[in-house]
Order: sequence, then structure tokens, then C-alpha cells
Amino acid sequence: MNLNDCAADLGRLEAHLTADGSFSLHSSQFGEAFHNSAGALNEANAKFVVPAQLERFQPEQTIAILDVCFGLGYNSAAVMHAMPVPPPSLQWWGLELDQRPLDLALEQPSFQQMWSTSVLQRLRSLQTNGSWWDKSSQGRLIWGDARKTLMRIPASQNFDLILLDAFSPQRCPQLWSEEFLNALAERLKPGGRLITYSRSAAVRASLRRAGMQLFSLLAAPGERLGWSSGTMAVRPGGEGCPMSGAGWRPLSEMELEHLSTRAAVPFRDSSGTGTTDEILRRRKLEQGCCDLEPTNSWQRRWGLLKSK
Repeated sequence: MNLNDCAADLGRLEAHLTADGSFSLHSSQFGEAFHNSAGALNEANAKFVVPAQLERFQPEQTIAILDVCFGLGYNSAAVMHAMPVPPPSLQWWGLELDQRPLDLALEQPSFQQMWSTSVLQRLRSLQTNGSWWDKSSQGRLIWGDARKTLMRIPASQNFDLILLDAFSPQRCPQLWSEEFLNALAERLKPGGRLITYSRSAAVRASLRRAGMQLFSLLAAPGERLGWSSGTMAVRPGGEGCPMSGAGWRPLSEMELEHLSTRAAVPFRDSSGTGTTDEILRRRKLEQGCCDLEPTNSWQRRWGLLKSK
């Protein structure tokens, strides 16, 4: 497939290598790359595999995973590749708008060489059939707008892990709205984890209102250090989650204060059909008339924004 082929979904896709040598893409429609410059594989491992804490699952268990914005397949492939041996059974679901990223990834020899034979077979089966089945594990990939396709997953199917890797909230607010995040939170089992690279106050505040316990993700190897590299939201119940781990820590005082600023005003999409412009416009109006602290005041207080 020609990288210059244009579709209404992700627009023109441009291929590039990331810092760890792994293949990634840039979407003209969203004006963003699929991965950070530190590396697509590094990001998948640090921001999704490590916080998933896969070693807590036993061989006799079944682990249920939902991958929202499957993209090139890195996150789910890295999770499958890192499963304990012998692995638990897997019930996997994926949601994705455009098939081209997976097609383009599977054309790359370097991408193919990253994965075990069994993982690569699953990816190829998703590409050709939209599903895979082996032994006691199975998966299904549903194409289309995730706001709609989420409802095609049986209501009885809840998840141990949800991997949320949409384009950034300012570029794709549809998949970071209060309503969509609440729908995802409701699909988690007690003790289930929703993991995302986003540290947005709007996203975190919505997840907290959905009853989730919040944690901050640590940086991926080679990633520029910042005050947070993502979010893990845990549904109360089950075995719970350690307050700190190899890839996460509690929210700092600074991060907690962030949730009381205008940056925490949510993205709203009550109809589930809002466009980017509509959702951003509504949020800007709400920010302008709310009584929350201006975000730049919080930035100055914590030395994140220099005073003029």
C-alpha cells in the first residue's frame, strides 16, 4: 500500500523511524505521530506493559484486554510478547478506525522481527480476518469510530486491562470525553487498570469522577523527563494496586492541584457524535465561565511557567 494514499480517517500517513529503531507513522489528519520520539517499542513497553504488571496473572486465569486505538499493534503485541510462561488464557478486543497502520507495519521486516511467531500470527490474522483464535485464547478487532464500536462488545465482557492510545485530547477529544472515559471505566473489572500515555488534567479528572484511583506513569527509556509520562486509573476492588511500582507512582501534590484548575474542565460529548471543533468549543466556553483556578497560576506556582 502506498503511504501517500489518503483516506478520510487518518489522512496521509508518513513513515519514520523512532529513536529505538522501531517503525512508526505520522497522521496528517491529526497532525501527530503515533509514538513519541524515544521509540515506539520503548513506549509500548514502558507505558503499557510495565504498568499492566502481567506477572500477577496465573496460568489458570483468563486475562481480558481491550486495546482502544490499536494502530500499528505495538501495545497489544508487546503485552502478548511479555506474557508470563506459561501464559494465562487471553480474551482480547481491539478498536481501530483505519486498517492502514496495521497493514503498513506488517510490511516492515523490522516490525515482524520484533515478535514471536505466535504474536505475529495473531497480528496477521487480525489483518486478514479481523480475529484470531488459538488454544484457549481469542481476539477480535472491530473497525470504526470507537464511540460506536465499544457498544458492539457484549455488555457482559469486562476487562482486566484497557490500553487507551488515542491521539492527544486536543486533537481527538472524542475519545477523551467524560462520557467515553466513563463508558471505559464501567467496563473494568474490580482491580482492573486503564492505562494511557495522557497526563491531561481533563482526562484524569473525568476518570476520578468515574470512581477510579489515579497513578502517574514513569518515563520510558530515552524519553524526555517531565512531571508525568501518563496515567494509570484503577477501579477499586479486587486485589487492589500497590501505591508504587516499576512503572508508576502516586500523583504528586502538584498533580493533584492540577485537577482543580481550568485544565481539568472535561471534554463533553453527550451525544457521542460530536466533532473535534464542537467538543473543543464547548470546553472553551465552560472554561471561560467556571470558577476554577486559571491553569497558568498553577504553572507559575510550581515553576512550570516563568513570570513575565
